[in-house]
Amino acid sequence: MGCAFSGANLGRGVRPHMMISNSRSDEAIVEVHATPEELFDYLDDQTRLASHMMNSSKMMIGGRMTYKFDEANGRAVGSVIKMGGKILGLELHVEEVITEHQRPTRKAWETRGQPRILIMGAYRMGFEITPSGNQSNLSVNIRYERPLSLTGRLLSHILAPMYARWCVTSMATDAAHHFS
Repeated sequence: MGCAFSGANLGRGVRPHMMISNSRSDEAIVEVHATPEELFDYLDDQTRLASHMMNSSKMMIGGRMTYKFDEANGRAVGSVIKMGGKILGLELHVEEVITEHQRPTRKAWETRGQPRILIMGAYRMGFEITPSGNQSNLSVNIRYERPLSLTGRLLSHILAPMYARWCVTSMATDAAHHFS
């Protein structure tokens, strides 16, 4: 899925599986014309949630990611998602594990091991859904560390906040558009 919980949401029922020090975060919040159950079921399909990374775009520098799922397809705690791809000729690899799956309110995942991506290190992501009349409020969050490499750390100062914003905004607005 590629893009962790903001400080505002981290303490609300999310177990801190991964220690993230000196991390940064971002969040996108939208209203969605769907019940929490409908919205959760839509977002629980990892290919929908991560569709912004599966297509070539400016933010992906012309690259794209592919996904491999275990038998649970990212729909249960402990389920593993593997992503891979190439950007600027560099091989990228990320392995994520689902850490929370509470239909219809919340889902969270985080990197397992050290991800091999350009501008972010380890990250934790998730979404939270709250009912609001006959619709839902959706919050998509990311918390990430800077990468370990010197080049990655330098690039991350400028590019990681833009990428994180694009990622959470894409996930949130794609869901809102689906139900509009």
